Amino acid sequence: MLGQQFYHETMRNIIVAFGTLFNNIHLVRKNNSGVITQTMKVPLAYGPKQKWLTRLDADADLASKVAITLPRLGFEIQNLAYDPSRKLNRVQKFRKVKSATDKSNKLDHQYMPVPYNLDIELYAMAKQSDDALQIVEQILPYFQPDYTLTINDMADMGIKRDVPIVLNSVNYEDSYRGDYGDRRAIIYTLGFTSKFYLYGPVTSSKVIKTVQVDQYTDIQTAAPKREQRYTVTPNPATSDADDDFGFSETTSFFQDAKDFDLSTGTDKTSTNDWWIFYGFWWFFLLVRFKTLYILKTLILV
Repeated sequence: MLGQQFYHETMRNIIVAFGTLFNNIHLVRKNNSGVITQTMKVPLAYGPKQKWLTRLDADADLASKVAITLPRLGFEIQNLAYDPSRKLNRVQKFRKVKSATDKSNKLDHQYMPVPYNLDIELYAMAKQSDDALQIVEQILPYFQPDYTLTINDMADMGIKRDVPIVLNSVNYEDSYRGDYGDRRAIIYTLGFTSKFYLYGPVTSSKVIKTVQVDQYTDIQTAAPKREQRYTVTPNPATSDADDDFGFSETTSFFQDAKDFDLSTGTDKTSTNDWWIFYGFWWFFLLVRFKTLYILKTLILV
Protein backbone atom coordinates (compact mmCIF):
# COMPACT_ATOMS: atom_id res chain seq x y z
CA MET A 1 0.00 0.00 0.00
CA LEU A 2 2.70 2.48 0.96
CA GLY A 3 5.02 3.47 -1.84
CA GLN A 4 2.53 5.12 -4.23
CA GLN A 5 4.13 8.39 -5.26
CA PHE A 6 2.13 11.56 -4.69
CA TYR A 7 2.98 15.09 -3.58
CA HIS A 8 0.31 17.77 -3.24
CA GLU A 9 2.65 20.49 -1.85
CA THR A 10 0.26 21.09 1.05
CA MET A 11 2.86 21.93 3.71
CA ARG A 12 4.81 24.01 1.22
CA ASN A 13 1.70 26.04 0.46
CA ILE A 14 1.06 26.56 4.18
CA ILE A 15 4.60 27.85 4.73
CA VAL A 16 4.41 30.14 1.70
CA ALA A 17 1.01 31.49 2.81
CA PHE A 18 2.34 32.10 6.33
CA GLY A 19 5.32 34.04 5.02
CA THR A 20 3.06 36.07 2.72
CA LEU A 21 1.23 37.41 5.78
CA PHE A 22 4.34 39.28 6.95
CA ASN A 23 6.15 40.21 3.73
CA ASN A 24 4.76 43.75 3.51
CA ILE A 25 5.54 45.29 6.91
CA HIS A 26 7.07 48.77 6.90
CA LEU A 27 8.46 51.01 9.60
CA VAL A 28 9.30 54.73 9.73
CA ARG A 29 11.80 56.77 11.66
CA LYS A 30 11.18 60.35 12.73
CA ASN A 31 13.30 63.15 14.09
CA ASN A 32 12.57 65.16 17.23
CA SER A 33 10.14 67.34 15.30
CA GLY A 34 8.04 64.37 14.23
CA VAL A 35 9.13 64.56 10.60
CA ILE A 36 9.64 61.24 8.84
CA THR A 37 13.27 60.87 7.92
CA GLN A 38 13.36 57.24 6.80
CA THR A 39 10.91 54.63 5.55
CA MET A 40 11.90 51.02 5.03
CA LYS A 41 10.36 47.65 4.32
CA VAL A 42 11.26 44.99 6.87
CA PRO A 43 12.98 42.06 5.09
CA LEU A 44 11.60 38.58 5.66
CA ALA A 45 13.45 35.26 5.36
CA TYR A 46 13.07 31.64 6.43
CA GLY A 47 15.67 30.59 8.97
CA PRO A 48 16.41 30.24 12.69
CA LYS A 49 17.35 33.24 14.83
CA GLN A 50 20.57 31.50 15.97
CA LYS A 51 21.85 31.93 12.42
CA TRP A 52 21.22 35.67 12.62
CA LEU A 53 22.97 35.98 15.97
CA THR A 54 25.98 34.08 14.66
CA ARG A 55 26.16 36.44 11.70
CA LEU A 56 26.00 39.45 14.00
CA ASP A 57 28.74 38.02 16.23
CA ALA A 58 30.99 37.65 13.19
CA ASP A 59 30.39 41.29 12.21
CA ALA A 60 29.15 43.15 15.26
CA ASP A 61 29.52 46.59 13.67
CA LEU A 62 27.81 45.50 10.44
CA ALA A 63 30.74 46.97 8.52
CA SER A 64 30.99 44.28 5.85
CA LYS A 65 29.53 44.98 2.41
CA VAL A 66 27.48 41.78 2.70
CA ALA A 67 25.95 41.60 6.14
CA ILE A 68 22.70 41.02 7.96
CA THR A 69 20.52 44.11 8.33
CA LEU A 70 18.33 45.05 11.26
CA PRO A 71 15.43 45.16 11.70
CA ARG A 72 14.32 41.97 9.99
CA LEU A 73 11.78 39.16 10.25
CA GLY A 74 12.30 35.43 10.08
CA PHE A 75 10.30 32.27 10.72
CA GLU A 76 10.86 28.52 11.00
CA ILE A 77 8.94 25.31 11.64
CA GLN A 78 9.00 24.06 15.22
CA ASN A 79 6.69 21.05 15.37
CA LEU A 80 4.20 18.94 13.40
CA ALA A 81 1.52 17.03 15.31
CA TYR A 82 -1.70 15.12 14.60
CA ASP A 83 -4.90 16.82 15.79
CA PRO A 84 -7.50 14.20 16.89
CA SER A 85 -10.12 16.87 17.70
CA ARG A 86 -10.62 17.61 13.98
CA LYS A 87 -10.68 14.01 12.77
CA LEU A 88 -13.02 13.34 9.84
CA ASN A 89 -14.85 10.19 8.76
CA ARG A 90 -12.12 8.14 7.12
CA VAL A 91 -14.43 6.23 4.73
CA GLN A 92 -15.96 9.28 3.05
CA LYS A 93 -14.51 10.50 -0.23
CA PHE A 94 -14.16 13.58 -2.38
CA ARG A 95 -15.25 12.99 -5.98
CA LYS A 96 -14.61 14.99 -9.11
CA VAL A 97 -15.60 14.17 -12.67
CA LYS A 98 -13.04 15.37 -15.19
CA SER A 99 -14.17 18.10 -17.56
CA ALA A 100 -15.70 17.44 -20.96
CA THR A 101 -12.48 18.58 -22.64
CA ASP A 102 -10.67 15.70 -20.97
CA LYS A 103 -11.39 12.61 -23.07
CA SER A 104 -10.23 10.19 -20.40
CA ASN A 105 -13.83 9.84 -19.13
CA LYS A 106 -12.60 9.26 -15.58
CA LEU A 107 -13.90 9.91 -12.09
CA ASP A 108 -11.29 11.07 -9.56
CA HIS A 109 -11.87 10.26 -5.92
CA GLN A 110 -9.88 10.79 -2.75
CA TYR A 111 -10.41 9.84 0.89
CA MET A 112 -11.00 12.50 3.51
CA PRO A 113 -7.83 14.34 4.63
CA VAL A 114 -5.99 13.93 7.92
CA PRO A 115 -5.85 16.91 10.36
CA TYR A 116 -2.46 18.20 11.49
CA ASN A 117 -1.16 21.19 13.44
CA LEU A 118 1.99 22.94 12.24
CA ASP A 119 3.76 25.06 14.87
CA ILE A 120 5.69 28.01 13.42
CA GLU A 121 7.71 30.68 15.21
CA LEU A 122 8.11 34.18 13.86
CA TYR A 123 11.13 36.25 14.97
CA ALA A 124 11.25 40.04 14.87
CA MET A 125 14.81 41.23 15.45
CA ALA A 126 15.74 44.91 15.77
CA LYS A 127 18.59 47.00 17.10
CA GLN A 128 16.35 49.73 18.47
CA SER A 129 13.37 49.19 20.73
CA ASP A 130 11.08 51.52 18.77
CA ASP A 131 11.69 49.56 15.55
CA ALA A 132 10.77 46.26 17.24
CA LEU A 133 7.60 47.76 18.74
CA GLN A 134 6.47 49.09 15.35
CA ILE A 135 6.79 45.62 13.86
CA VAL A 136 4.93 43.89 16.69
CA GLU A 137 2.09 46.43 16.73
CA GLN A 138 1.48 45.86 13.02
CA ILE A 139 1.01 42.12 13.63
CA LEU A 140 -0.80 41.56 16.92
CA PRO A 141 -4.12 43.37 16.19
CA TYR A 142 -4.94 40.94 13.36
CA PHE A 143 -4.85 37.86 15.59
CA GLN A 144 -7.79 37.50 18.02
CA PRO A 145 -6.30 35.00 18.57
CA ASP A 146 -6.46 33.60 15.00
CA TYR A 147 -6.33 34.86 11.44
CA THR A 148 -7.89 32.80 8.66
CA LEU A 149 -6.32 32.27 5.25
CA THR A 150 -8.09 30.77 2.23
CA ILE A 151 -5.77 28.61 0.15
CA ASN A 152 -6.03 26.18 -2.75
CA ASP A 153 -5.81 23.22 -0.45
CA MET A 154 -6.15 20.52 -3.12
CA ALA A 155 -5.84 21.85 -6.66
CA ASP A 156 -6.31 18.45 -8.35
CA MET A 157 -9.75 18.06 -6.75
CA GLY A 158 -10.69 21.77 -6.88
CA ILE A 159 -10.80 22.09 -3.07
CA LYS A 160 -10.32 25.42 -1.31
CA ARG A 161 -10.14 25.53 2.46
CA ASP A 162 -9.96 28.15 5.21
CA VAL A 163 -6.82 27.60 7.28
CA PRO A 164 -6.75 29.34 10.69
CA ILE A 165 -3.40 30.67 11.94
CA VAL A 166 -3.61 30.85 15.75
CA LEU A 167 -1.34 33.10 17.80
CA ASN A 168 -0.28 31.17 20.90
CA SER A 169 2.39 33.27 22.60
CA VAL A 170 4.56 36.38 22.41
CA ASN A 171 8.00 36.34 24.06
CA TYR A 172 10.48 39.21 24.48
CA GLU A 173 14.24 38.86 24.57
CA ASP A 174 16.88 41.59 24.92
CA SER A 175 20.15 39.89 23.95
CA TYR A 176 23.63 41.24 24.47
CA ARG A 177 26.88 39.94 23.05
CA GLY A 178 30.24 41.08 24.41
CA ASP A 179 30.47 44.23 26.51
CA TYR A 180 27.43 46.15 27.61
CA GLY A 181 27.88 48.93 25.07
CA ASP A 182 28.97 46.86 22.08
CA ARG A 183 25.76 45.66 20.46
CA ARG A 184 22.16 45.05 21.32
CA ALA A 185 19.68 42.67 19.67
CA ILE A 186 16.01 42.96 20.64
CA ILE A 187 14.03 39.88 19.63
CA TYR A 188 10.28 39.30 19.79
CA THR A 189 9.28 35.65 19.30
CA LEU A 190 5.69 34.99 18.23
CA GLY A 191 4.41 31.40 18.35
CA PHE A 192 1.73 30.35 15.83
CA THR A 193 -0.19 27.17 15.07
CA SER A 194 -1.51 26.47 11.60
CA LYS A 195 -4.45 24.04 11.50
CA PHE A 196 -4.43 22.30 8.13
CA TYR A 197 -5.11 18.92 6.47
CA LEU A 198 -2.91 16.45 4.62
CA TYR A 199 -4.37 14.61 1.64
CA GLY A 200 -3.70 11.13 0.35
CA PRO A 201 -3.37 9.98 -3.27
CA VAL A 202 -5.99 10.64 -5.95
CA THR A 203 -7.45 7.52 -7.58
CA SER A 204 -9.14 7.51 -10.99
CA SER A 205 -11.86 5.15 -12.16
CA LYS A 206 -14.24 4.98 -15.11
CA VAL A 207 -17.60 6.71 -14.89
CA ILE A 208 -20.57 4.32 -14.51
CA LYS A 209 -23.11 5.03 -17.27
CA THR A 210 -25.10 1.79 -17.27
CA VAL A 211 -26.68 -0.08 -14.36
CA GLN A 212 -28.13 -3.54 -15.04
CA VAL A 213 -29.95 -5.79 -12.56
CA ASP A 214 -31.17 -9.34 -13.26
CA GLN A 215 -33.99 -10.46 -11.00
CA TYR A 216 -34.69 -14.09 -10.03
CA THR A 217 -37.61 -15.84 -8.40
CA ASP A 218 -35.58 -17.70 -5.78
CA ILE A 219 -32.24 -17.68 -3.95
CA GLN A 220 -29.04 -18.71 -5.72
CA THR A 221 -28.73 -22.10 -4.04
CA ALA A 222 -32.04 -23.14 -5.60
CA ALA A 223 -30.62 -22.56 -9.12
CA PRO A 224 -33.50 -20.33 -10.24
CA LYS A 225 -34.07 -18.99 -13.76
CA ARG A 226 -33.90 -15.31 -14.42
CA GLU A 227 -37.25 -13.65 -14.96
CA GLN A 228 -36.63 -9.94 -15.39
CA ARG A 229 -33.82 -7.47 -16.29
CA TYR A 230 -33.89 -3.81 -15.22
CA THR A 231 -31.48 -1.40 -17.01
CA VAL A 232 -30.88 2.32 -16.33
CA THR A 233 -28.80 4.65 -18.54
CA PRO A 234 -28.38 8.46 -18.59
CA ASN A 235 -30.33 10.37 -21.21
CA PRO A 236 -28.59 11.58 -23.32
CA ALA A 237 -25.83 8.98 -23.15
CA THR A 238 -23.15 11.62 -23.85
CA SER A 239 -24.00 13.71 -20.77
CA ASP A 240 -21.47 14.55 -18.06
CA ALA A 241 -21.93 14.81 -14.31
CA ASP A 242 -22.37 18.59 -14.51
CA ASP A 243 -25.08 18.40 -17.20
CA ASP A 244 -28.84 18.50 -16.73
CA PHE A 245 -29.80 14.98 -17.73
CA GLY A 246 -32.46 12.36 -17.07
CA PHE A 247 -32.56 8.57 -17.10
CA SER A 248 -33.81 5.93 -19.48
CA GLU A 249 -35.28 2.86 -17.79
CA THR A 250 -35.74 -0.45 -19.60
CA THR A 251 -37.43 -3.59 -18.28
CA SER A 252 -37.06 -6.94 -20.07
CA PHE A 253 -38.60 -10.33 -19.30
CA PHE A 254 -36.88 -13.67 -20.03
CA GLN A 255 -37.64 -17.36 -20.10
CA ASP A 256 -34.40 -18.54 -21.73
CA ALA A 257 -32.68 -19.78 -18.55
CA LYS A 258 -29.53 -17.78 -19.30
CA ASP A 259 -27.25 -15.74 -17.05
CA PHE A 260 -25.26 -12.59 -17.71
CA ASP A 261 -21.51 -13.22 -18.02
CA LEU A 262 -19.57 -10.31 -16.46
CA SER A 263 -16.31 -11.22 -18.21
CA THR A 264 -17.73 -11.13 -21.75
CA GLY A 265 -20.74 -8.87 -21.25
CA THR A 266 -23.08 -11.34 -22.97
CA ASP A 267 -25.86 -13.74 -21.96
CA LYS A 268 -24.83 -17.37 -21.68
CA THR A 269 -26.50 -20.60 -20.68
CA SER A 270 -26.42 -20.97 -16.94
CA THR A 271 -23.70 -23.18 -15.51
CA ASN A 272 -26.29 -24.73 -13.23
CA ASP A 273 -28.29 -25.87 -16.27
CA TRP A 274 -25.25 -27.64 -17.72
CA TRP A 275 -24.67 -29.44 -14.44
CA ILE A 276 -28.32 -30.51 -14.38
CA PHE A 277 -28.07 -31.75 -18.00
CA TYR A 278 -24.90 -33.72 -17.31
CA GLY A 279 -26.42 -35.07 -14.10
CA PHE A 280 -29.42 -36.46 -15.91
CA TRP A 281 -27.19 -37.84 -18.63
CA TRP A 282 -24.95 -39.73 -16.20
CA PHE A 283 -27.98 -40.88 -14.25
CA PHE A 284 -29.52 -42.26 -17.49
CA LEU A 285 -26.29 -44.10 -18.35
CA LEU A 286 -26.03 -45.51 -14.85
CA VAL A 287 -29.62 -46.76 -14.86
CA ARG A 288 -29.17 -48.31 -18.32
CA PHE A 289 -25.91 -50.01 -17.31
CA LYS A 290 -27.49 -51.35 -14.15
CA THR A 291 -30.52 -52.63 -16.12
CA LEU A 292 -28.27 -54.43 -18.62
CA TYR A 293 -26.30 -55.97 -15.78
CA ILE A 294 -29.50 -57.30 -14.15
CA LEU A 295 -30.74 -58.76 -17.44
CA LYS A 296 -27.40 -60.45 -18.07
CA THR A 297 -27.48 -61.97 -14.61
CA LEU A 298 -31.00 -63.35 -15.14
CA ILE A 299 -30.01 -64.90 -18.51
CA LEU A 300 -27.02 -66.61 -16.94
CA VAL A 301 -29.10 -67.97 -14.18
